[in-house]
Amino acid sequence: MFKKILIANRGEIACRIARTCRRLGVAVAGVHSAADREALHVREIGESVEIGAAAASESYLRIDAVIAAAKSVGAQAIHPGFGFLAENAAFARAVEAAGLVFIGPTPEVIERLGDKAAAKREAGAAGVPIVPGSQSPSTDPAEIAATVRRVGLPVMLKAAAGGGGKGMRGIESMDGLAQEIESAMREAKNAFGDAGLIVEKLIRRGRHIEIQIAGDGQGKVIHLFERECTLQRRHQKVIEEAPAANLSAAMRDRMAADAVCLGERLKYRGVGTVEFIVGEKDYHFLEVNPRLQVEHPVTEAITGLDIVELMMRITSGEGLPLAQEDVHISGHAVEARICAEDPAANFLPSTGRLSHVGFPRAGVRVETGVESGGEVTPYYDSMLAKLITHAPTRDEALDRLERALDDTRVFGVTSNIGFLQRLIDLPETRKATFHTRLIDEQIEGWALGKAEHDERTLAIGAMHWLRGERGDSAGSARSPWAAWVGSGWQLNSGDDGLAPVPSLHVEASDGASAEIRFGPVARDGSLLIGVGTARLRLRLEPAGGEGRFLAIADGLRELVTVHRDGDMLHVQDGRGTHALKAVPYLSYISASAQASGDVKAPMMGLILKVNVAPGDRVDKGTVVAILESMKMEMRITADCAGTVVAVNCRVGQTVERNAVVVSVMPE
Repeated sequence: MFKKILIANRGEIACRIARTCRRLGVAVAGVHSAADREALHVREIGESVEIGAAAASESYLRIDAVIAAAKSVGAQAIHPGFGFLAENAAFARAVEAAGLVFIGPTPEVIERLGDKAAAKREAGAAGVPIVPGSQSPSTDPAEIAATVRRVGLPVMLKAAAGGGGKGMRGIESMDGLAQEIESAMREAKNAFGDAGLIVEKLIRRGRHIEIQIAGDGQGKVIHLFERECTLQRRHQKVIEEAPAANLSAAMRDRMAADAVCLGERLKYRGVGTVEFIVGEKDYHFLEVNPRLQVEHPVTEAITGLDIVELMMRITSGEGLPLAQEDVHISGHAVEARICAEDPAANFLPSTGRLSHVGFPRAGVRVETGVESGGEVTPYYDSMLAKLITHAPTRDEALDRLERALDDTRVFGVTSNIGFLQRLIDLPETRKATFHTRLIDEQIEGWALGKAEHDERTLAIGAMHWLRGERGDSAGSARSPWAAWVGSGWQLNSGDDGLAPVPSLHVEASDGASAEIRFGPVARDGSLLIGVGTARLRLRLEPAGGEGRFLAIADGLRELVTVHRDGDMLHVQDGRGTHALKAVPYLSYISASAQASGDVKAPMMGLILKVNVAPGDRVDKGTVVAILESMKMEMRITADCAGTVVAVNCRVGQTVERNAVVVSVMPE
């Protein structure tokens, strides 16, 4: 076994790899960008080398910097994790040339499998059924368009060099094809350093099943059964599970045998994943991911194996430490990916400071690379954490996952937790009758708006604020709050004791606001609160855990979580998570909204393209610029028709959230 390795990645996967190394007694070092100096993975690993600027192309994708870092800390090997350089044959070859070990497949195998078109050729040669389409990648838009016409609609454009949904476009119409090709190539180039695309026939209502394999590099290959990755949004996996439900034993055995056969043909070293698109009666090869997968924990849960340990033992020269008959399935496991994104805004990535993060501790495995006070930047993937549950049955595992999501707190940025809960409750999910297009087909009919607040929500936030002002945000029974009999604004109060003058102005994230008035505290600790014209008597009883309360108001009892961060109040109740801004009333100054033609950046990111110039006429909805954030492209559109009077951004410029990028004189 290695004595010391370098982890060439960040976030949750870097923390996860380090955990296995510590258990095995292997020393670890890490790398980080300038943007990640204070990141959780840097502190958890302990020893870390800064390798460049915030952008991945200037840090985590720099082969020379990563290898130099490994040498400087005395590492014997490099673990690439997933993403970044994990499927880069040039990187694997450079690692070996430097006298180090690449914890993954050989460079030759990555070249043969890491490229989707090459992998299809290998699968075909091994007798594995493949999807009709390109035989080789192309960076020529005209050639790609011609292939689309030859294969026939519908088709899928795929980045040949990567995965994770980046550089993928489902094409149902020839209208706008040139723009879709351009966008997919640009996204592929930014994510993987290679703009090459392949074209495949789109199988609309299939299931995405993958087989985990492991090989010793000498021709011995086994499988660790399958994972179900069908629940996807825009070709990105959302919820994964193992084993696959409603999959016949015969089809499972055939797919597993094909995956092993492909691995044996290549004398595969380490772990990899062979992915298939599955119909009712048949299946086709999709691709091979010659690396560790994001969803590997569900396989670990049902087999009891540590896949990172398996990778390290194989590449350190110990060989494959188990045989096929040693691998068994126990129970069912499900994983959910929690991301910083806004389902109500077409899943726009969300950046900013994490005011508070809290995860459940019992009955769930949590993989994360974030913590309270950390920053979510636009430079990397939006995933914050993974929750993994394991139970004797699939229904129990799903129930546990739903409870775990309910016990998770993410305040400060918008997350997809509510969306994940909605997804788990779908009949198609519960019955495993889903397909890869399910979410995209149904999502327009889902109510994914911001969590609706009411006077009760605002009152809970206001009472927590007042307790904080009085020195007792936790609600201790022996605090000054217990002895306090008035709010301090009782002069000329009404018959009910409610102060006639507001003490607080609270504004919700949707722009709704209310003035808050307080009354006296009753003997039972309840407080009369005026929210606008409404009156509520509210009591907050500590319920265990940071910021956890039982809120009792007008006979309704509900567990809530409340967190204050400066002038922001975050309230999580049965309706979702609410962000409230609280300002003392006397210091509150109302700012009238200004209607204008200013087009603002929806979030912090890099300007990839500017489509207009001063003097151009635009219609409402015209794409004036294209922004990249968290490896995803966003189109910034004009809110009204008119004439462009100013362009305040340029290609390659990083803009802040709400920065005015283009000004339009409305018609």
